[in-house]
Amino acid sequence: MKKTFEKVYQLKLSMKGITPQIWRRIQVPENYTFLNLHNAIQAVMEWEDYHLHEFEMPNPKTGMLDKIGTEGEDFEGLGEPLVPENKTKISKYFTPENKIALYTYDFGDNWQIKIRLEKILSREEGEEYPVCTAGKRAAVPEDIGGIWGYEDMLEILKNPEHEEYEDTVTWLGEDFDPEYFDPKEVSF
Repeated sequence: MKKTFEKVYQLKLSMKGITPQIWRRIQVPENYTFLNLHNAIQAVMEWEDYHLHEFEMPNPKTGMLDKIGTEGEDFEGLGEPLVPENKTKISKYFTPENKIALYTYDFGDNWQIKIRLEKILSREEGEEYPVCTAGKRAAVPEDIGGIWGYEDMLEILKNPEHEEYEDTVTWLGEDFDPEYFDPKEVSF
C-alpha cells in the first residue's frame, strides 16, 4: 500500500462454531479495501484462497445488510448485487457505532469469522502494517469438511490407533498442533 494513512484499525477475528475459540487480532491500515482485508484474513488463517468468500456488514448509511465481495460469473444469480470489495474501503463501513462484520469463506465448508472493530489507533512510526498482534489455536485446515470435519480430525489426532490417524497426520504435516499459534510467525 503506497498511500499514506494516519489511523490503524484493530480487528478481532473469531471463528464461529468452534470451542475453544480460534481467534486472531490484527491491525490494518484505515485505507484498506475489503479485498485487502480478505487477503489479510487468508494470511492469518493460513488458507490458500481456493474458495469463494464474502463479507456481510450493515451499511452505516442505510442500516441494511450489505454483501461485499468479488463480482464475477461465480456469483451470477445468487441474489442481490455485491458491493465491490476491491473498491470499498473498510473505513466506510467500520465505525465506533458499526463494529461487526461477518466473513464467510468456502461456502461448502462454510467457515464464518466474526470481525469486530476493537479500536482505531494512531499509526506507529516504523511499524509494518498489517500486523497480527495476538491469537489462539491453529487455524482450521482448508478443505477439512467444515466444523464437523474439523471435530472429526481432532478426535482422530487424539488416537494414534485410529485407522485414519496415519493419513490424517500425513495430510496435516507432522508438526501440526491444533493448540499452537504464534502471531510472530504470520506472514502477510
